[in-house]
This record gives sequence, structure tokens and C-alpha cells, in this order.
Amino acid sequence: MRLGINLGYWGLGMDADNIAVAQEADRLGYSVCWAAEAYGSDAATVLSFVAAKTERIDVGSAIFQIPARTPAMTAMTAATLDTLSGGRFRLGLGVSGPQVSEGWYGVRFDKPLARTREYVEIIRKAMSRERLVHEGANWTLPLPGGPGKPIKLTVHPVREHIPLYIAAIGPKNLEQTGEIADGWLGIFFAPEQAALSLDPLRAGRAKAGKTLDEGFDLCPTVTIAVGEDIEAGVDAQRSYAALYIGGMGSKEKNFYNQLARRMGYEQAADEIQEKYLARDYEGAAAAVPHDLIDATSLVGDTARIADRMQAYADAGVTTLTLAPAGFSLEERVRALRTGVEAMERAGLA
Repeated sequence: MRLGINLGYWGLGMDADNIAVAQEADRLGYSVCWAAEAYGSDAATVLSFVAAKTERIDVGSAIFQIPARTPAMTAMTAATLDTLSGGRFRLGLGVSGPQVSEGWYGVRFDKPLARTREYVEIIRKAMSRERLVHEGANWTLPLPGGPGKPIKLTVHPVREHIPLYIAAIGPKNLEQTGEIADGWLGIFFAPEQAALSLDPLRAGRAKAGKTLDEGFDLCPTVTIAVGEDIEAGVDAQRSYAALYIGGMGSKEKNFYNQLARRMGYEQAADEIQEKYLARDYEGAAAAVPHDLIDATSLVGDTARIADRMQAYADAGVTTLTLAPAGFSLEERVRALRTGVEAMERAGLA
């Protein structure tokens, strides 16, 4: 099992620290540094900056939002970042959610699975540097009846194949991810309930005539909070969990809320969402079960974190991406170093 680092969003007051964190992860031997985007900072610009300031660590989008870019533009960006980074780019994609897709990008959030499959098909064609011709439900290239002609990508990526990941939560999306992607970007992943995600991923791999053991990267992001006080470490994550379970999406369509329900937290998921949508953010945070946070993150001292890392490795995780808790550079660097120490203690390094 390898370690990754997720910088989250740029522009939250920790920008200079983010570069220092990425450089420390590079020095410590972390395999990949991911950057996120929603409706603020874009991931591509951040990743180009991180790549320029590091030497060995891969840089990855977690995620590029599908409604934000045409597939051909995403292929161009991926090829450019792979070239600029010296072959260190990983392409992570996701459909985002209905509120961002329709409210920010003006793109209808309909048939997200079919749109994702077609998007990936076009990217694969473009990245192969063949002349781009595609006829589908969402994109037709070239457009018929006009001056457009089949064009091929002029940029030569360093690698023949840039790894493509998909952020998926629902069972159908997970199955499709196993079928068409090289890796999975997960969230709120509990090793003890790994089957919720891995069974559909495994079914998708079987459709493609492959298995999860054949080069497929299982890559969940987990918060790491270092300290002796377990309760304090859990409490520090309550607002984050409440935002996703209660506020990421509409009442009718919140993928994270649905995941919490599948994990057995139906009553808590109802309460978190009800309070969050009523703008009782403190109440929503307080309603997040301790066990849900503890099961899906790394909390405690080095020994306890090592035990939890072993559980992730036993569940089949191949890249464990850490999101260090805390707002100071010192806290985040300490978390990175503890992650390496815990891996060594668990015999996983």
C-alpha cells in the first residue's frame, strides 16, 4: 500500500502552506499529491504549480469536474500536465453534483453514468492521438454540416497511458468505474464495510475481463488526526462530515447522505441533513455519529493509526490518500510524518 496526500481546495487561507506540505510529502516518499476543485480554485492550475515545486511525487486531479470542461479540453489539459510534470500526472474525474453542475456550469445533471462513459471514451481517443471522431448522445465530433474536421492531439504526453481515476459513490457508478477506469477515488471508506464499494467495483472489472488485482488502484481519501485524545480528533472532523452528508447536494439527491444510509446510519443521515438544510450547522455536526468518523479516518497516536492502516491494507486499498487535519503547517507536517511512521510500524512501507 502506498501513501498519497490530498491538498483539498486552494484559496482557503493555507495556500503557501499547501506547497510546503506537498514538498514535505515529496521528500517523505508519498506517491501522489491530489488537488480538488468545486466552485472556487481549479485543480489544473494548482497541480501545475505543485509539479513545478516538487521532483518525484505524482500530481493528480481529485477531481476534474466533468460538467466544467469538454472531454477534448480535459485530454489537452491531461497531456499538458503530464508533459510539464515529466510524466507524473494522474487524471481523476467526477460528475460533481446537481447543484454545482446546473447552478455553476449550466449543465443539466441528467444521465451522469452515460455522460461519464462517453466522456472517458472521447478522452481515451484523444489521448491516443488518433484523429478525433465520435458520435454519441452528448457529443458529436466533428459537428455535422459545418467546417469542422477530425483533428488529433498535437501534444505528446510523456507516457503512453495516463492513469484515469473516477470518483464514485453509488453502486452503479462504482460498477462502471471498475469497468472503464484505472482506479477509484473514494471517500468515507470504512475497511470493515469495504464490500459496499469493492463488490460493485469487482463486478465492473469482471465485465472488462479483469480483476481488482490487475493494476486497479483503490484510492480512498481519509482524514488523519494525530493525538492522544480520540474524541477531540473525531470532533474536529464533525463539521466536514456534516457538510458532505447534510449539505452536498439537494435533499432528494445527496450521494454522501445515501452512502451513510447504506453504511447503516439511516437515522443519523436524516437528522444531519434536516439540521444542515435548516442552517443548524452546529446541530448537524453534533449529529454525526462518532463511529462513522472513527471508522472512515485515522485518529489517534502512531500505534492506533498503524492498526487502522493495516485494516485499510487488508481491505485491498492500494493507495491511501491522507488529508491532514489542522490548520497550521506544523500540524499538517506532523500528520504526514506520522503517516510514514505508522506505515513502517505496520510493516506496510
